[in-house]
Amino acid sequence: MKFPILLPNIFNYPFTYESELKLKVGEFVEVPFGKSKIVGVVWDEFEKKKDKSFKIKKIIKKINIPQLKKSTLDFLNWFSKYNIVPKGMALKLILLSGKPVEKIDESLFLNFTSKKKENFLELTKEQKKCLSQINDSNNKFNVHVLQGTTGSGKTIVYFEALKKILEKGFQGLIMLPEIGLTSEFEKKFIEFFGFNPAIWHSSITKKKREIVWSGVVAGKIKVVIGARSSLFLPFKKLGLIIVDEEHDQSYKQDEGVIYNARDMAISRASFENIPINLITSVPSIETYENIKKKKYKISKLEKRYQNASFPNYEIINLNNVKLEKQSWISKEIIEKVNSHLKKKNQVLFFLNRRGFSPNVLCKKCFNSYSCPNCAINLVYHKRKDSLLCHYCGFKSSLKRNCLKEGDCNFIFSGPGVERIYEEVKKNFPSKKVEIFSSDTMNRKSSKEKLEKIVKNEIHILIGTQLISKGFHFPSLNCIVVIDIDLSSNGHDLRSAEKNLQLYHQLSGRAGRTGQPSTVYFQTYNTNTKMISDITNSNPDIFLEKEVEIRKENNLPPFQRFISLILTGDDEIKLEKEALKFKIFIQHKVLGEILGPVSAPIFRLKKKYRVRLLVRGSKTLKLQNSIAILIANYKFSGGIKLSVDVDPINFN
Repeated sequence: MKFPILLPNIFNYPFTYESELKLKVGEFVEVPFGKSKIVGVVWDEFEKKKDKSFKIKKIIKKINIPQLKKSTLDFLNWFSKYNIVPKGMALKLILLSGKPVEKIDESLFLNFTSKKKENFLELTKEQKKCLSQINDSNNKFNVHVLQGTTGSGKTIVYFEALKKILEKGFQGLIMLPEIGLTSEFEKKFIEFFGFNPAIWHSSITKKKREIVWSGVVAGKIKVVIGARSSLFLPFKKLGLIIVDEEHDQSYKQDEGVIYNARDMAISRASFENIPINLITSVPSIETYENIKKKKYKISKLEKRYQNASFPNYEIINLNNVKLEKQSWISKEIIEKVNSHLKKKNQVLFFLNRRGFSPNVLCKKCFNSYSCPNCAINLVYHKRKDSLLCHYCGFKSSLKRNCLKEGDCNFIFSGPGVERIYEEVKKNFPSKKVEIFSSDTMNRKSSKEKLEKIVKNEIHILIGTQLISKGFHFPSLNCIVVIDIDLSSNGHDLRSAEKNLQLYHQLSGRAGRTGQPSTVYFQTYNTNTKMISDITNSNPDIFLEKEVEIRKENNLPPFQRFISLILTGDDEIKLEKEALKFKIFIQHKVLGEILGPVSAPIFRLKKKYRVRLLVRGSKTLKLQNSIAILIANYKFSGGIKLSVDVDPINFN
C-alpha cells in the first residue's frame, strides 16, 4: 500500500513510500532518503503527480510514539501557506529534537505531575472580576486579552484561569518573549502550583528536549513554559495557550523559518478549538485594533496590586544643563538620586545600549571601527576589552594600524551601559552597582544577582531593555532614563508603538510596593507633549492616534506587507537579479511592489542585501500568488531569497 510521507526538509510536498503496515495519518515512520534514514510523518495528501516515473521505496518501520493529531497537521499546512515556507520546514519545527525517542523512563515525568495545592493569596475585587470574564470564555476558541498596568497582578489572574483548565485534565502552554525570563518565572509558577513546569527554549540540553517532547506528546507533562519554539510542541490535549507580554517584538523569529509566534499561537488555538489569552500592559497595534473590532474580548486591571501608586514623571531638559566633558549624567540627576539613596530606595539608570561605546573612531585618520562582515559599527565592550558586532559576532581588538602613521589613536563616541557604570561608580563610590543586560544576566550568577537585587543589597542598577520585562524589584523607586530616544527611524514603522510599550513597562518597575517613586527623563528632545503621551497612565489615547495614522497611510494592520529579501556575495549581480525578479512578478502578484532598494543594513554576515516590499490585502491570496511565482522563478547561482510575512522592521 502507498503512503504520503512528509519529511523535515526543504520540500513543499510529501514523498510516496509503500508498506505492508497499517498506517494512520499523523504516525511517525522511518524511511530511506538518499543514502540515509530519516524520520517522517504520514501526511494527509499525496504529492502532486510528476511527469517522470520513479521507484517507490519501502518504509523501514513505524516509530512507536503517539501520532500527530489532525488539528496539528492542519495547522502546519496552514502555517506553510501563510508564511510561504515549505511544508517540510514547517514539520521540522515540530521535530526540534531530531529523532523522537520511543522508550523513555516514565519516572522522569514525576516532577511535572500536577498536584493539588491550596493558595492563600486573596484576589482583589478587580482581579476576581477579570478572572470570571476569562473563565466564562475559556471553553472553546476565542482570544481574550488581559490588559493591566505593570504591577497589577496579571500573572496571578491567568494562573488561576490555567488552574481551572488543568483540573479538567488539559495541558497548558505559557509563552514568554525572552529566555532570560524563564528561571524567575518558573519560581513563581512552582510557588503557586506546587509542581514543576517543563521549560522549553533553544538553550536546553538535548536530553531535556527528549524528555519534554516525549512527555508532551504522551500527555504526561501538564504545563510548558517556553519561548517561540514551544508553540510547535506536539501536545496531546492542549487546553489553553497564554502569551505573556503579547506586544513584545521578541516573538518575531527573524532567522531561518520566519514567523510571528504570537500570531501563530492564535492560529494554533483556532485549529485546536481552544482559548488563547494575550497578556499585556500596552497592547500591540494589531491586538488593539482587533479589540476595537470586537474580534478579541478584553478584561482590564486598572489598579496596581494593593493599590500601590503609579510613579511620578520629571523631565530634565538637557538643553538647559551643561554636562561635563565625557559625562552623560546631569548634576540635577545626581542630587535627585542621592536623595532617593538616603531613603534606602534602589535606583535604576536605563540606557538601551549594551557595551561601553557604540562608536569608536581614530582621531588621526578619522576611520571608524566597523564590522568587516556587516554594514554597521563595532561596539566596544570594555569588560571583554574587545570590539564586537552585535549581528554576526565578529570580534577584534582595539589595536589597529593607522592610515596616517603608527597605531590608531581612538576616541569613544556615545555611551553604552558599561560607560554609564563607570560614571555612576565615580559619582556614588560607596554604593554597590551592577549592570543588568543580556551580557551579564545569561550566566549562572544571574540567579544570585537577582536575589541580591530583591534584598536591596545592590543599590544602583544600570540596565538595558531586558530589565523592563517581568522582574519584581520591591525597593526600586527611582528610574533615570539617560536619554529618552523618540527618534523615528525610517526603517521602523513601529518605533512610536515600541517607545510606548518600553517606557510603560519600564516605569512599571518602580514603586511596586506602595512607596512614592519617580521616573526622570533626561532628554534634548523638546517635544514634552510626546513624552507625556507616552507616559500617560491610559495608553489607549496614544494607541488610538497611532491607529489613525496607520489607517490613513494604508499601513499594517490595515494592509499586509511581505518583505522579499535577496542576498548574495556580488553587489552588482544582486541588484540586477532583484530588478529581473521584480519584472517577473510585478504584473502577476496580487499586490503593489515597492523597490528594489538596498536594505538599511545593506551587508550582513558577508552578504549584500536588497529588498522588495509587497503591499496587499489581508488574505491568503496574496501569499498564494507570491508562492507560485517564487516556485516558477530560477534565481542565479549564489543568490538566496528569504520571505518575511508581516515584517516587524525593515533592517
